[in-house]
Amino acid sequence: MLGLLLVPYGLILSNQFSPGIDLCLAILMGLGTAGVGMSVMHDANHGSFSSIPWVNTFFSSCLYLLGGNVLNWKVQHNTLHHTYTNIHDVDEDITGKFLLRLSQGDRRWKIHRYQHIYAFMLYGLMTFSFFVKDFRSAYKYNHSGNQKLVKPFTRRNILTLITSKLLYVLFIAVLPLAVTDLTFGQWLLGFAIMHFTAGLVLSTIFQLAHVVEGACQPEPDESGCVYNTWAIHQMYTTANFSCPALLSWYIGGLDFQVEHHLFPNISHIHYRALSPIVQQTAEEYGIPYNNKPSFQQALSSHINMLKTLGQ
Repeated sequence: MLGLLLVPYGLILSNQFSPGIDLCLAILMGLGTAGVGMSVMHDANHGSFSSIPWVNTFFSSCLYLLGGNVLNWKVQHNTLHHTYTNIHDVDEDITGKFLLRLSQGDRRWKIHRYQHIYAFMLYGLMTFSFFVKDFRSAYKYNHSGNQKLVKPFTRRNILTLITSKLLYVLFIAVLPLAVTDLTFGQWLLGFAIMHFTAGLVLSTIFQLAHVVEGACQPEPDESGCVYNTWAIHQMYTTANFSCPALLSWYIGGLDFQVEHHLFPNISHIHYRALSPIVQQTAEEYGIPYNNKPSFQQALSSHINMLKTLGQ
């Protein structure tokens, strides 16, 4: 996956190809960006890429190559999303999205009735937002009521955030413009296509896990309590989808989201073997096991949910 990102990058820097070929290489970089995010960085930040802690730390840092920030990811994904899955105003994966209503708790606007039409265009902007979002999130975690849920960013964390963003600009913009014949316009087009490809793939895969028919969005009571155990809550709010083995490999086993949410510290290569055990146990105790029979049906279910939430 890192090769799928870095080899096309190196070929672009070689300055041996036409702008058209470079554009194709930018698309490959986008696919590599998404692949690294799902298959490498994701497990590493969960501590399940390796049994050796420093290996996890090393490979979790590849998020910086994608323009993201490790600490912000761990707060937003590991702490908030995995603990408070599909709960409005806490799980940032479904709350407060630009022009999108993915949560029943978000205010409904007239434009949301068309969100099933334009949503995927916005999904392509996901990784673009990393650059600004990480700074905004750091400020939010340091000044909002969520301090009870997450630790504030320290000065060292802020320094790492700023330094990593500057290095990303050097990696993705300064070097290509300095050592190749690309014009700024050509670079900007390639940069946009690379990030749109990555954002579209990443967002679509993540949405198929939680914003589909059958995935609940529990509402806490007045005291902020959700009356369910954590594991059963994951079963009610998460969904799997079946897909070809090659696609499952590429997306880091995220077609087995139920197993991932129950066992985030176990490598994704074991999810396929865990799946029938989890399903059998769920059926034994009358707990839902939400599994879409195919990628196409999962995608259709997500579109139906976009329509429902936009009505």
